[in-house]
Amino acid sequence: MENTVYKDLIQKAVFAREKSYCPYSSFSVGAALLTEEGKVYTGANIESASFSPTACAERVAFFTAVHNGEDRFRAIAVVGGKKGEAVSEFCAPCGVCRQVMAEFCGKDFEIILFDGKSPKIITLEGLLPESFTKTNMD
Repeated sequence: MENTVYKDLIQKAVFAREKSYCPYSSFSVGAALLTEEGKVYTGANIESASFSPTACAERVAFFTAVHNGEDRFRAIAVVGGKKGEAVSEFCAPCGVCRQVMAEFCGKDFEIILFDGKSPKIITLEGLLPESFTKTNMD
């Protein structure tokens, strides 16, 4: 994928991060999900006082896209850090988000992490090498 696509996704993830609702952890995360057709869906983490129903930014983006009829994806940019502070370290998706990615994406799906300086690109296979997918259900 071309570098300008990465930059655009990172920018959209940074903007989405501003919409985070994280009064308990003060850790805000934004995600920007790119479909095969070139549409972008964004999400931000949304916390709950009981934590279990908290939704990660990546899943918010995926579920919004799927709700809108999308089911083919190319890449996602994920940024995170202390609310109100600039992005300064990589923020990798949690295990639940990785499993959601495995449900909807192929092994070559790209996860773009950003530390405020440069992107780090990992494939889904690199992030979740022995994933449980729908093929396990056959």
